[in-house]
Amino acid sequence: MSATRSVEELGARSARARALALLRVRSRAVALAVVPAAVAVVLLVANAQGRIGGAAWDTARWAVTGCAVVVLLLAAAVTVAVARARPAVSPTVPLTEEAAPGLYRLVRELANRLEVPAPSAVALTPDCDSWLEDRTHPAARPKPPDLADGPVARRRGRRAPDAPVLVIGSPFMWWMRVAELRAVLAPVVAGTGPSAHPDIAAARRFVRGLDAAVADASTPGQGVVRKIPSAFVGWVSGLLLRGCRTHAAEMERCVAAAASVRAQAVDYGLRIAAQEQVGLAYAGWDRLLTRVALPAWRMGRWPSRLDAGVVSALTELSRRDRLAESFTSRLGERPACDLIEEPGTADEAASLLAARLFHGGPAQSGPGWSPVDWQHYPQEVVDRKWRTEAARLHQVLDAINVAASVSVGTPAAPVEGVFAGHTLARVIDHLAPAGRRPGQNAEELARELGAAVARDEAADAWDARPGGQGNGPSGALGAKHGTAAAIDPLEAWGLPLPLFPLQPPRTDTELLTDHVAAMVCCAAVDTAGAAPGLDWLDGPVLLVDGSRRSDLGGPVLSLVEDGDAEPLRSWLSAVGVRADRPVRLAEQP
Repeated sequence: MSATRSVEELGARSARARALALLRVRSRAVALAVVPAAVAVVLLVANAQGRIGGAAWDTARWAVTGCAVVVLLLAAAVTVAVARARPAVSPTVPLTEEAAPGLYRLVRELANRLEVPAPSAVALTPDCDSWLEDRTHPAARPKPPDLADGPVARRRGRRAPDAPVLVIGSPFMWWMRVAELRAVLAPVVAGTGPSAHPDIAAARRFVRGLDAAVADASTPGQGVVRKIPSAFVGWVSGLLLRGCRTHAAEMERCVAAAASVRAQAVDYGLRIAAQEQVGLAYAGWDRLLTRVALPAWRMGRWPSRLDAGVVSALTELSRRDRLAESFTSRLGERPACDLIEEPGTADEAASLLAARLFHGGPAQSGPGWSPVDWQHYPQEVVDRKWRTEAARLHQVLDAINVAASVSVGTPAAPVEGVFAGHTLARVIDHLAPAGRRPGQNAEELARELGAAVARDEAADAWDARPGGQGNGPSGALGAKHGTAAAIDPLEAWGLPLPLFPLQPPRTDTELLTDHVAAMVCCAAVDTAGAAPGLDWLDGPVLLVDGSRRSDLGGPVLSLVEDGDAEPLRSWLSAVGVRADRPVRLAEQP
C-alpha cells in the first residue's frame, strides 16, 4: 500500500510541476506585456529626478509611453476576450439527484472510498466513454429553477460548484451491472482529487480559455469590424496555446496516472473484467447506430430506446459467438440502469441526443421527426424505407422515360390504387437490356438517382435553429420527470450538424444497389408473403417463412454492376416472387 501511495504522490507532484510550468507561460506573457510600461516608468522617474533630459530623451520617453499604453490596451483586450470566451461543453443529458438517487449514492460512496471530492453532478452522454468535465464557467451552468424564489435563491443560483461533472456513457448504464459500473468509474472519479488542486485547476482554466478564444476567432459570419480584433485575439491565443501544449498534455497524463493508481484500491480485479464489457458495449453501440438507428433517422424516425437496444444487440452477438451461457448468468445481476428512477425517460432523452449528434436531427419531436419503439420498427421503418426507395427508383425511371416492362411471366390484373407499371421486371429489364453494353443503363440510372436523393435530402434538411426553452434533447422530459433539460451547446456555439457523421456519403452506385434491393424486398412482401424484420446487428432484413434471407446482396450486385440478371431471377424463383406484379409504393410529394 505504501508503494502504491508513493507512486500516486509521484504522479500528483509531476502533474503539479507541469501545471506550474504551464502557468509560467502565462506569467511570461504578462511580463512581456508590461515590459514597455516598466521602461516608460523608468524614463518618467528618471526625467522627474533630472537624471536625463534633452529633446532626444523626451522623444524616447513619449514614444515608449505611447507604446506601453497601446500594448497594455491590447493585452487587456486579449485578457478580457480569453476570460469571456465560452469553453466547449459536451452535449449531455444531465441527471438530477431526484432522478437518479441510487447513482448519486454510488458515486459518493466511491468518492469516499477513494478519499477524493465527489463530482458536483452526473450527466449521460450517448457514447461509450466516461470523463470529468469542468462546468464552472457561467456559460456552462444551467439556469437554476428557483430564481424567482427570492434573493437567497438568486445568490445560491449564482454560486458555481467547484467539483467537475461526471459524464457517463449511457450504453454503460444499460449494459453493465452495478458492480461493473462502479469498477469502471473508479479511475474517473479518482480524477477529482487532482482537479481540486489550485495550480492544476488554474492551468486547466487557462488552457480552456485559450482554446475557446481560438474557436471564437474562427467563428464564421463575423463582420469586418469584429473580425479584425477577433483575429488578433485568436492569433495571440493560438501562440500561447502552442507554447503550453506540451505541458498541458503531460499534466493530463500525470493526472490520469495518479488517478489510476489511486483507483487500484477499489475493485481492481473486477475492473479488469469490466474493461472487457467496455469493449463489447462499444462494438454493440457502433453496430446499433450504423445498422439500426441510421436507417430510421434517414426516414425521419428516431428509435427512442437505443440504450435498451444495446442489450439486445450484445445478447444476439453473444448467441452467435456461442457465449450465451456466460452472458445469461451475468445478465441475471442487477443492471446499472436500475440506479435511475425512470430509465425509460433517460434512455429516450439520450436517444434523441444521439440522433442529433450523429445524424443532425432536430432537438425536439415534430412533423417528420417522431419516435419509434422497437416493436413497431419493422413496419414503420423497414417497410416504409423499402417502399420509399422503390418509389424514388420508379420516379427516376419515369423521368428518363423508361417504359413499363412485363418480360417476366404474365402481367397480372391491375390492382386498385397501384400503378401497373411499377414492377420489378421494369427495373430488371432496364438494368440488363439486350444489345447494350453491360452497366451502361446502370450508370445513367445511378447518376439520376443520386441527383434525386440529393434533392430529397436538401428538401428535408433539418431545421436545427434554436426554438426557445426546452429545445435540448431532454426538453419537456426533464421538466416532467426530474431529468434536467439537456445542456445543448450545439445551438449556442452554432456548431455544424451532425458533429460525428456515422458513414461517408454513399456513392451513386451504392444508392442504386440499395434502391434495387428495396424494390426486390417490396416485391417479395407483396407477392411472396415475405415480411420486413429487424436484426439487432444488421438492421433491416427480409424474412421469408419467418427466417432471415441474407443472400440477396450478391444477385443484386450482379445486376447493378455487371448487368447480369440471371442470379437475381434464380433467387426470385426460389423465393416465389412475381416480378411482373405491381407493388405498393410510398406516396411521393
